Amino acid sequence: MAVHPKLQQITDRIVARSAAPRSAYLERMRAAASMGPSRAHLSCSGQAHAYAAAGEDQGKLATGIGGNLGIVTAYNDMLSAHQPFEVFPDVLRAAARSVGGTAQVAGGVPAMCDGVTQGEAGMELSLFSRDVIAMAAGVALSHNVFDAAVFLGVCDKIVPGLVIGAQAFGHLPAVFVPAGPMTSGLANDDKAMVRQKFAAGECGREELMAAEMAAYHGPGTCTFYGTANTNQMLMEFMGLHLPGSSFVTPNTGMREALTAEGARRALSLSALGDTYTPVCDILDEKAFVNGMVGLMATGGSTNLLIHMVAMARAGGIVLTPEDFSEVSELVPLLARVYPNGLADVNHFHAAGGLGLVISELLKGGLLHPDTMTVAGRGLALYTQEPFLQDGELVWKAGTDVSLNDKIVSTIDAPFAATGGLKHLKGSLGAGVIKVSAVKPEFHIIEAPARVFHSQEDAKAAFKAGEFTGDVIVVVRFQGPKANGMPELHSLTPMLAILQGRGQKVALVTDGRMSGASGKVPAAIHVCPEAVDGGPIAQVQDGDMLRLDAVSGTLDNLNADAAARPLASADLTGGHAGTGRELFAPFRASVGAAETGASVFGW
Repeated sequence: MAVHPKLQQITDRIVARSAAPRSAYLERMRAAASMGPSRAHLSCSGQAHAYAAAGEDQGKLATGIGGNLGIVTAYNDMLSAHQPFEVFPDVLRAAARSVGGTAQVAGGVPAMCDGVTQGEAGMELSLFSRDVIAMAAGVALSHNVFDAAVFLGVCDKIVPGLVIGAQAFGHLPAVFVPAGPMTSGLANDDKAMVRQKFAAGECGREELMAAEMAAYHGPGTCTFYGTANTNQMLMEFMGLHLPGSSFVTPNTGMREALTAEGARRALSLSALGDTYTPVCDILDEKAFVNGMVGLMATGGSTNLLIHMVAMARAGGIVLTPEDFSEVSELVPLLARVYPNGLADVNHFHAAGGLGLVISELLKGGLLHPDTMTVAGRGLALYTQEPFLQDGELVWKAGTDVSLNDKIVSTIDAPFAATGGLKHLKGSLGAGVIKVSAVKPEFHIIEAPARVFHSQEDAKAAFKAGEFTGDVIVVVRFQGPKANGMPELHSLTPMLAILQGRGQKVALVTDGRMSGASGKVPAAIHVCPEAVDGGPIAQVQDGDMLRLDAVSGTLDNLNADAAARPLASADLTGGHAGTGRELFAPFRASVGAAETGASVFGW
C-alpha cells in the first residue's frame, strides 16, 4: 500500500528542514568510509597494541584476512536488564570466528537505572548519562580497528546514548543486540496498587518490599512498557535490531541464537563484503518517521520525545515537537501494554507483538516500507518471527491476526483513533502529555495551582493533608539547566490517590515523568524551563490553570500572570553530592528539552 499522503508530507518537511545538516553529516561519513578498513592504516606498533591480548585471534587480526567486530557494552550486574550481557561477548566472539572474523570488546559505557534513583539525588544525573554514554561509545570506537560494531544496551538513556555514539561512527555497520525482558512476575497493576496503599499509609514497608521483589524478580528488562521497552520497539521499527528480537527473554536458546546472528549480520554488512550497509544509511529521515509512528501506535514512553530529537540531530536530522504531534494525530493506538493496559511486554509479544503492529501499520500506509535495515531493505522483513529449526535460526511469517485483541488490535479496530502523545502549547509554554493511559474524562483539567520547587515539598504537603480539592500541582525548577531534568515518578502514587478520591488533579512541570506513567494527566518537559525565564516561573498558588489534551493547550487563565516577576529558587544545594558536582559543565551548556536536552549543541 502507498504511504499515507499526510505521513509523506511530514517526512518531506523533515527532509527539507534537515537538508543542510544532513548533507554535511553524510559528507563526513562518506569521507570516513572512503578510507577503507581503518586498522590497515595503523602503524605496526599500534596494531600490536590492539591485538596483544587477542589470543587465538591474533593471527587473523595481524593479517587482516577477516572482519573485526567491535563490541560496545553496557554490562553491569546491578541492573537486571544488563546483567545478561555478561556472557554476550563470548557468544559474539564465537559467532564471528564461525564466519572467519574476530570480535573484541571495544569498551564499556555506564548504565544507570531510573527505577533505583527515583526520588533520589542520583536521578539528577540520569538524563545527562545519555550524552556520557554517547561520548563513551565514541571513545570505545576511536581506536579505528573495527569493520563493524554491535551495541549491547537496553534501558532508558543507554540505547539513545549508544545510537548517538554509533552515528559518530556512522560509516560503520551497527547492529543493536538486546538482552530481553525478564519473565512475568507480579502483575504491574497489582504492584501499583500496593504502592498507592503504602503512600496512603494503608500498608507497611514489608508488604511494599514483598510486592516490589515479586515484580522485579530475575534477569532481564522490567516488563512494563516504559522507556526501556519503548527503546526496544524503536530499534525494530528503525531497523537496528534483528526482526522479532526485542522481547525474547534472557538465558534461552533463542536469545543466544539471536545474539550470535547479530555478530554474523554485523560483519556481513561491513565494507569488506558485497552488502556494505553503514548505520548512516539506515538512520535516515524515513527511519525516524517510522520510529515516531511506532511510538504513537504502541503508546510508548514520553522520554523518547527528548531522546529521538537528540538521536536524529546526531545524524543531521531536525525533528520538532510539532512533528510528533502531527504523527500522533494520524496514527491510531494499536497496543495496550501496562500502564496503557493490564498486559506486560511478554503478553504483548505472545499476542503478536511488534511484528503484528508493523504489519497492520504497513497495511494502512502508516510506515515507510522501503527503509534499509540490518536485515535488508524493507520493513516487511519485520513482520517475520524468528524460530529455531533443527538448531538453526530461521525467520517465518508472523501471525497476521491478533492472538489477544485486548492487547494488540488492528488498523480497522484500534484502541484509540490517535496515538499516545500530545503536544501542548499556550501561555504556560510548550510541553507534552501522554494520553494513552489517561481516561477521557481526565483529558481536560481546570483547577487552581499549588506551586512547589521540589517533589519532596509536594509530597510533604500531601502527607500534611493539604490537597483537599481539585488541584494542578506545579513542580518547577526541574528542567535540564536547573538540575538535570529528573523524572518525578515518585509523585505518581500521591497524584493517583487524589484522583481516586474524585478530585480533579494534574501535574505541570519542566521536569520529566517516568516512561511508565500516564494514568494521571501530566504536562511535562515544559519549555522554556523556569530557570530560563519560562512563564511557569510566574505561576502562583491559586492561579487557575487549564490543561487541555483535546485542543493541545496549556494555559494560566490569570490575565495578569505574564506581568509578574519571575520566581527564583536556590538550586545550589542540589548541585553537589552523589556526583552532581561533576556535571556542572553539562548544566551550563545543555539545550532545551524541545531540542533534545543535549550538551552537544546541535
